[in-house]
Amino acid sequence: MSIVIRPLTAADEPQWRALWRDYLAFYETELPRPIYDAYFKRLLGDDPQDYHALVAEMDGTLVGLAHYLFHRHGWKVDNVCYLQDLFAAPQVRGKGVGRALIAAVYDAADKADAPGVYWLTQDTNTQARQLYDRIGTLTPFIKYARTG
Repeated sequence: MSIVIRPLTAADEPQWRALWRDYLAFYETELPRPIYDAYFKRLLGDDPQDYHALVAEMDGTLVGLAHYLFHRHGWKVDNVCYLQDLFAAPQVRGKGVGRALIAAVYDAADKADAPGVYWLTQDTNTQARQLYDRIGTLTPFIKYARTG
């Protein structure tokens, strides 16, 4: 089975919702329908500073997603790319879906003159981190967030 990486389309919404629900469940999160609706609309929007989405398709079925955005950086002239969400369905993990999605985000970042690409994951996400350790550089930063 070959992996096709392509932009998200409006027709993908039902399959995208299922994938994103599973992604959120992996991180033990649930969100209300209005957030799904707003996020999907942003993913399909045409604002270059808003979210972009790629999907991985195998045999006509969506099996992965990547959501990313470009933003300014205080220490650089060029924009940088934040890979917000990356998910491969459990049945295709280890088959190159995550790698193909990240490579496509790298390509999109290069085309947008945003050579820096970064993402976050939980330290316990050991399977994904095996890939990330091969294609990225682990940084020493620790994330803090305002709660509430």
